[in-house]
Amino acid sequence: MPKLAQRLTDYEIKRLKPGDKKGLGRGLYILCDRGGAKSWIYRYKRLDGKETSLSMGKYPEVSIKLAEKRAAEANELIEQGTDPSSARKASLASKKGLLANSFEVVAREMIDTHFKYLSPSYKERSTRRLEIYIFPWIGSNPISEITPRDLLDVFKRIENAHKSPTVKKTREVVNLVFKHALVTGRTINNPCEATRGIIKISRPKHMAAFTEPEEVAELMRAIDGFKGTFQVACALKIAPMVFVRPFELRTARWKDINLKNAEWSYVVSKTKTDHLVPLSKQAVKILKDLQRFSGDGEFVFPNGRDPKKPMSEAAINAALQRMGYNTQTEITGHGFRAMARTILHERLDFDRDIIEHQLAHSVQDSLGTAYNRTKFIKQRKEMMQVWANYLDDIKFGKF
Repeated sequence: MPKLAQRLTDYEIKRLKPGDKKGLGRGLYILCDRGGAKSWIYRYKRLDGKETSLSMGKYPEVSIKLAEKRAAEANELIEQGTDPSSARKASLASKKGLLANSFEVVAREMIDTHFKYLSPSYKERSTRRLEIYIFPWIGSNPISEITPRDLLDVFKRIENAHKSPTVKKTREVVNLVFKHALVTGRTINNPCEATRGIIKISRPKHMAAFTEPEEVAELMRAIDGFKGTFQVACALKIAPMVFVRPFELRTARWKDINLKNAEWSYVVSKTKTDHLVPLSKQAVKILKDLQRFSGDGEFVFPNGRDPKKPMSEAAINAALQRMGYNTQTEITGHGFRAMARTILHERLDFDRDIIEHQLAHSVQDSLGTAYNRTKFIKQRKEMMQVWANYLDDIKFGKF
């Protein structure tokens, strides 16, 4: 077992006063709390890059040697790609004879597999919903024995706390857990489906968006006059034209963009499906100008502080706020999608199916065939050019 960087003696530990902290290196330290109790803490970076800590026990029950051993074992797990906190929870469940089928163990397994290629923030939010609203009540229950009534009780607790939108999102994650349990042979039924329609869920609050031509015209003129960094200005100009999800715009990569064919291909972050965005002449021009700025890097819209990273998640909304817009009630980066969806159908008379395909929503035809990245591509190319022309025209009052 590799030794830690610094030795510590029992004498030194006994001399620690409330609030003192003494480190041994490689993330392990001992902390003396206000009451004088001393605890071993192991600080490490999770697989998603965020720092967290793990208790290694209290001193003197856990000796220096044992604390070092536990820290070394945790470090080995990290090197193997395993989060030591998750491993500990699974180990505790195993001791109770629940490793194979407790709800919490199956849920964490689902998170590690299903969320592997999704955004870290989405994974973290989903995990927190389970940890706050589900695990304390049914986390230790064998998943095959959980009933619709059990789930109804936990969902009702959320609803009674006046968190109706949270019920919907939590239920979606719970449903994924049971689907994972079904395909891995841990259960033969999904009690979550039985709760569909039972819990009252309020209508979701839509992202702020402009849908009236006069409002859009003013917004487009404001975007043209934006005074900020070049990459953010370009992102603002192209965002209404392509109306993709904000995450997909800010993480756009040059390798996915074909300026010669005027196409942008990528995998949708939400549905994990291939998607194709036809680029209008206006969008191509913006990208060609931007290519001279960031074309040597990976990201189309690089981070201002670190070009190896994509533009900040808050950049678009921050720019809109600098222009004087309220991103809660007027327009938000995600609102460009609703803006395009409404005007393309209601004012430019494009078919909803064509618009939904361009939005990369889950669309099924009459035969149940799922989304196809090239379906309606001819009509979508025409629509994207008409839309870009429309955005140009309304700036000059041509409604």
